[in-house]
Amino acid sequence: MARLDADRLFPLDERARGLARALYDEIRALPIVSPHGHTDPRWYALNEPFPDPAQLFITPDHYVFRMLFSQGVALEALGVPRIDGGPVETDGRKIWRLFAANYHLFRATPSQMWLDQAFQDVFGFDEQLSEATADAAYDHIAERLQRPDYRPRALFERFGIEVIATTESPLDDLEWHRMIRDSDWGGRVVTAYRPDAVIDPETPDFAANIVRLGEMTGEDATTWEGYLAAHRARRAFFKSMGATSTDHGHATARTEDMKQQDAAALFRKALTGDCSAAEADAFRGQMLTEMARMSLDDGLVMQIHPGSFRNHSAPIMARFGRDKGFDIPTRTDYVRALKPLLDAMGTDKRLTLILFGLDETAYSRELAPLAGVYPALRLGPAWWFFDSYEGMRRYRETVTETAGFYNTVGFNDDTRAFCSIPARHDVARRVDCAYLATLVATGRLAEEDAHEVAHDLAYRLAKQAYRL
Repeated sequence: MARLDADRLFPLDERARGLARALYDEIRALPIVSPHGHTDPRWYALNEPFPDPAQLFITPDHYVFRMLFSQGVALEALGVPRIDGGPVETDGRKIWRLFAANYHLFRATPSQMWLDQAFQDVFGFDEQLSEATADAAYDHIAERLQRPDYRPRALFERFGIEVIATTESPLDDLEWHRMIRDSDWGGRVVTAYRPDAVIDPETPDFAANIVRLGEMTGEDATTWEGYLAAHRARRAFFKSMGATSTDHGHATARTEDMKQQDAAALFRKALTGDCSAAEADAFRGQMLTEMARMSLDDGLVMQIHPGSFRNHSAPIMARFGRDKGFDIPTRTDYVRALKPLLDAMGTDKRLTLILFGLDETAYSRELAPLAGVYPALRLGPAWWFFDSYEGMRRYRETVTETAGFYNTVGFNDDTRAFCSIPARHDVARRVDCAYLATLVATGRLAEEDAHEVAHDLAYRLAKQAYRL
């Protein structure tokens, strides 16, 4: 491949481009703060070599295999495990060749930008990936993966990661985090409390999960009071292991603030499996408010990631399980949905509630006005399908005039793909510098202020918002 353009994603106007370049040069090497993501803490705990290029770049990355599947490539051929343990491809080189032969499918996508930067900057492979170069790329990357300086901890340090958060269920014993903490390595890896499995009545084995939650905490979690006490206990344990945040991946942003006796009755119904879909959504909404109340006490920052119709394909869900690329954005209401929680705690400065969205029409109409007035609210960055040049640019353009910069929280990469982390942060920094340069060039922002804001967006706001 040609070397990546040093001015990629900067404005076309020469004056604005020069300003963007100057801003970027100041912040490009700032440490990476990654306050929310899905990398595997086992990597940092064991510090073993990554198995092969296919298992590093393809098999675990739904951004990659969803595109290939859309063009008729079977998930089995990409090594994606089946629930029933049925046969899938295990030869990394074969998977890589299939990926390389179809690499043209990623042209002009964020995935290609992240992959090209990882191939070039992390592994030093400068040729364009294709069917013809597949084996050369595979051998080049595989050889480096055997070197000590390509193990997870070494890459963590080379990437300039100051802190990274993983995401775990309350039912996780955090063994890997304990191992990291007890090691002599200085890298900072923290957890985040993701209670969906014990909050969503539509989760498979919900009642069994509640029993397990009780066993782990010594509480009778099948009672409403014991259930809440069990959450408090697990949150305290997660906090002792470095957690500074909770994360909630509900389908909607609905919140409720029921009387406690009504919430207890709904909980009993959820345990029996007799909830309707509307009642399950109401219970999830009640638990968002309960989680916010707990945050007032323990200080954990709260994140809500609504707006995804998760696991849209029933056949793929049945064959491969969750998180296989079939999560699709939906329309999301925030103004009415959040009102019960905001009436209870929205003006309480002890609460930090970070809102994410997949419905871009809500940015200027709902999210920015809400975050622009409620002290408890902050806006998360452009997320998932909009973690891209165009998505980030539109995000800044639609929220800044109402919410400003300081009711947002910088950038987080939200990824399972470890080697894409520096590329993703680099894209975000370039987009922000391009936007700031345009503001300066059009007389809307002083140049000296742009330098300060660039630093804040790249580094300080994430640390501050997530209490890191």
